[in-house]
Amino acid sequence: MADALFIGLMSGTSLDGVDVALVAFTQDELDNSRQVPKVLHTHFLAYPQSLRKQILALQHPTDNELETTALMANTLAKLYAEAVNQLLEINQISPENIIAIGCHGQTIRHQPEQQFTLQIGNAALLTELTNITVVADFRSRDIAAGGQGAPLVPAFHQAVFASRHENRALINIGGIANITYLAKTGESLANAGEVLGFDSGPGNMLLDAWIKRHKDLDFDADGAWAASGQVIAPLLVSMLAEPYFDMPPPKSTGRDLFNESWLDQKLSGQNYRTQDVARTLVELTAQTIHHALLDYCDIVDSIHLCGGGARNTLLKDCLQSMLTHTKVETTAALGVGVDWVEAIAFAWLAKQCLHQQPANLPQVTGAKSARILGAIYQR
Repeated sequence: MADALFIGLMSGTSLDGVDVALVAFTQDELDNSRQVPKVLHTHFLAYPQSLRKQILALQHPTDNELETTALMANTLAKLYAEAVNQLLEINQISPENIIAIGCHGQTIRHQPEQQFTLQIGNAALLTELTNITVVADFRSRDIAAGGQGAPLVPAFHQAVFASRHENRALINIGGIANITYLAKTGESLANAGEVLGFDSGPGNMLLDAWIKRHKDLDFDADGAWAASGQVIAPLLVSMLAEPYFDMPPPKSTGRDLFNESWLDQKLSGQNYRTQDVARTLVELTAQTIHHALLDYCDIVDSIHLCGGGARNTLLKDCLQSMLTHTKVETTAALGVGVDWVEAIAFAWLAKQCLHQQPANLPQVTGAKSARILGAIYQR
């Protein structure tokens, strides 16, 4: 039987662009109960700076907001389609060979306490522009069932990264940092161990905004600018006093809370060196991840980072200094590059939807029970 081919699209809170992964799902030779993904090809298409600014503006109420959001959804669909079509053209693959695209869309609002989340990208238009079935809007059904609608990737992490022999923590550090804890399964992967997943707090989001403001750079490569500064202890204490950090899982967050206004409020009336603020923001991310692991995760035998933050040498070193008894690696050690984990996850989520299989974990999101996630737009 030919492998089932899916495409996963991910555009996250970092707003750098869209990740595209072409994934083949094959039967696990060691465990017939699951299919494992094999990444065949990947592609990245950067957001133009003008588009990034427009998306950031939509994070807050604006004039003529409904029309602006709808037009932005069309723009994103065209960009997503361009990214997909480029990947297929480069690798000489016909759209007819792809079963479906799993599209996360761009988050504009995420307020599960108000029972809504909004990811835009006009999936119907994306279907028309690619001639491929699209599965989108994965979060709404979980929220309707009383959940946070996030994080959704822990179910994928469980299916792909769970180990018989060790307790693993996978930490995705994008704009927001989220943690998946996978307790070891024992001798059978069918007997899943404990799984926990939640957003620990800001990942790269605040540091990216800070370096954009002061250096006109999109991110702090390797954490080099932040490494030139010193941690500002009073500022760190003020940031750590944010009530979100003390909330128990299930919980999720985003730009609705951790944004430039939040940071400016913490800096009000102060005149800190800009590089010291940057260093403190890295420390904030590292400490909130560390505290979350200590507070909510049991024994952790290995830690694997993914997302853009996995490339921040300073952040990785900070985490390693705090987690002295556990080696901090990346998902590359598990066979998956740090930039592609979430795109692969949305290919998997599309597969789950089309196979009418649940894809949320109620213990992670807080939903009443497992649900089939996603809305389908047939080719």
